[in-house]
Amino acid sequence: MSEEQTHELSYEAAREELVETVRRLETGGTTLEESLALWERGEHLANLCQQWLDGVRQRLDATLDGSDSDDDED
Repeated sequence: MSEEQTHELSYEAAREELVETVRRLETGGTTLEESLALWERGEHLANLCQQWLDGVRQRLDATLDGSDSDDDED
């Protein structure tokens, strides 16, 4: 999967693939080259999941900040 296609993954899909990638690394039985590729993919997926979570946190904070200012007007 290309990096561009990865950015189109939902949080849930990225997390599911990350879990599977970690499972494959933990079970072993792969060559050094395959393990390195899995690790790199896992790092990329972990970063993507973190971006999703950071974006959600920003949206929640913005919503909560908007709610606070609405309360101040009452």
